[in-house]
Amino acid sequence: MVFGASGQLGVELVRELGARRYEVKGWDRAHVDITDPSAVENALAQFDAQIVFNSAAYNQVDVAEKEPQAAFLVNALAVRNLALACRQVDAKLVHFSTDYVFDGEARNPYVEEDPTHPLGAYAVSKLAGELYAQAYLDKVLVVRTSGVFGPGGLDTARGNFVELMLRVAGSGQPIRVVEDHVASPTFAPLLAARTIDLVERDQSGVFHVGGGMPTSWFQFARMIFEAAGLQPVLTATNEREYRTPARRPRYSPLSNAKMERAGLAPMPPLPQVLTAYFEERRRKLAK
Repeated sequence: MVFGASGQLGVELVRELGARRYEVKGWDRAHVDITDPSAVENALAQFDAQIVFNSAAYNQVDVAEKEPQAAFLVNALAVRNLALACRQVDAKLVHFSTDYVFDGEARNPYVEEDPTHPLGAYAVSKLAGELYAQAYLDKVLVVRTSGVFGPGGLDTARGNFVELMLRVAGSGQPIRVVEDHVASPTFAPLLAARTIDLVERDQSGVFHVGGGMPTSWFQFARMIFEAAGLQPVLTATNEREYRTPARRPRYSPLSNAKMERAGLAPMPPLPQVLTAYFEERRRKLAK
């Protein structure tokens, strides 16, 4: 069972599970509101799932500073609902979290054992979700990831960073992107596949599944335009010049070493992944 099935990651989970011949049921918010405990219990009762994936999230980082309760309801209390329901039917919960649980003061990619220190309302709510999942379940799998982008971004209202860059380039305006914030942008189809690989290896606990390549948002934008064959006016800016309501970790790449020790393949280079993104994007737009 996949909650958040219409999001960028959810659509890939449903597709990959189907490709591996699992019987899969996907739910989005219109069908099941995970902030409602009885709705979650009813959904699990209807469909006797052995594994429950939660890719639903409130991820409006800046808006969360004005409405922290809304972020906490979806990212924390709803995870509690899922964990309790999974415990009742003896299902395994796979929950997705974020690099934002860290404060960005590290000098090397974060490993799972590094201390957490969230900087804002969104980040606090995501860490609380991890804790709720672990509080109620003995064998939960928590997958932290970073900067997710996938072809599903073409169909969602908020899109993703790639689609944002393409929209801005299409406007003809100069583009400024921060160069002093570094993450590990992650391709949604690969994130879905690696997560299912972990489930099939009966892994539990916290795992990092990031893009595998520490990359500033400015570098990522440049790679996007190279892959798209575009040459807009792109300049680097920094946190001081580009203030946002929420504080963000300045350096939050995730180390995939634990994932690889579990026998999973390393993530391919980001330029190669972007080529795959644009190939899939062209197929979707041609339909």
